[in-house]
Amino acid sequence: MPIKNRLAEMQAEITAWRRDLHENPELMYDVHRTAATVADRLREFGCDEVVTGIGRTGVVGVIKGKTDSRGHVVGLRADMDALPILEATNLPYASKTPGKMHACGHDGHTAMLLGAAKYLCETRNFDGRVAVIFQPAEEGGAGGEAMVKDGLIERFGIKEVYGMHNSPGLPVGQFSIKPGPFYAATDNFTVHLRGKGGHAAYPHRTVDTTVMACQTVMALQTIVSRNSDPLESIVVSVTSMKTESEAWNVIPERVELRGTVRTFDAGVRKLAEERFRALVNGTVAGFGGSVEIDWRPGYPAMVNAERETDFAAKVAEKIGGAGAVDTNCPAIMGGEDFAYMLQVVPGAYIQVGNGDTAEVHHPAYNFNDEAIPFGASYWAELVETRMPAA
Repeated sequence: MPIKNRLAEMQAEITAWRRDLHENPELMYDVHRTAATVADRLREFGCDEVVTGIGRTGVVGVIKGKTDSRGHVVGLRADMDALPILEATNLPYASKTPGKMHACGHDGHTAMLLGAAKYLCETRNFDGRVAVIFQPAEEGGAGGEAMVKDGLIERFGIKEVYGMHNSPGLPVGQFSIKPGPFYAATDNFTVHLRGKGGHAAYPHRTVDTTVMACQTVMALQTIVSRNSDPLESIVVSVTSMKTESEAWNVIPERVELRGTVRTFDAGVRKLAEERFRALVNGTVAGFGGSVEIDWRPGYPAMVNAERETDFAAKVAEKIGGAGAVDTNCPAIMGGEDFAYMLQVVPGAYIQVGNGDTAEVHHPAYNFNDEAIPFGASYWAELVETRMPAA
């Protein structure tokens, strides 16, 4: 079964919604215009219920099928927030707000789910209810967790939930998905090193924080190479080193290191933090310095349920055709706060092809509008297949 004809007809309309969102990016929970636009459209479509302010600025629309013999509710989730990036696409619909950009395709995710919502409101060819979920603050703000804590699952009686993300490099019309851990847990750290500053000509009179910092960075790499099981996936990346002085002839008193640790397994995640603290404290003590560690637990690993993943893959194959779904794709070291929803109810997260585009989080990235009929059709087919009309 190819993409749905009605959604193919709606492509230009959905594209216009997407480009309007792209022009007007908003960050984290401050997605007030985006959320209002989403809520207005859902009301226009004829959603039976539209609720705003879930998880601060999230929006949920409820669509009832022609019948409801089982009381089943399926949740479909899209994210709405942009990134603090200066856009470099030179598109006619580029961001109107310098320093803010839809560089991860959340504008496309929101538009595709809106298109599916309009179709489902028109047809209602299913038995049960659909909750279309539009979430703020996926980019580091844990908006998914906020919506869950605000009663998202219980309030709307959601029994299973599904998410989607675009994938640059995957051809348009193709999908990828895997059961089990799919996206990594994301922990961040800041390390404040202190030594004894002084003149660079007299290093013996100092406790050199730059040497201390460099040795700390190298020591941390042994968490992966010497502490973790080689068959387990783990990344330890120090991404920033900031000294309090940039003078040529000054050994700084303080240095700050920042970075991230990515894991899938809970045991490996615990081991990584334990070894991190031991290695940092030991290395710094060896140089005669002092240290403060700010460890910030981030999103948990996102784990797809077996049954729902198999179901989602079959639905995607209906849309893309034979061979369109890669069910043996590698896990992703990026984080995804859809994980919080999957901790409460079973579900699955799938990737839809974005074609040959720049990678997400890049200033030249742009969501591919040719993917819209595939993503929106996937949503609609998922509902009609999971809850066939009585």
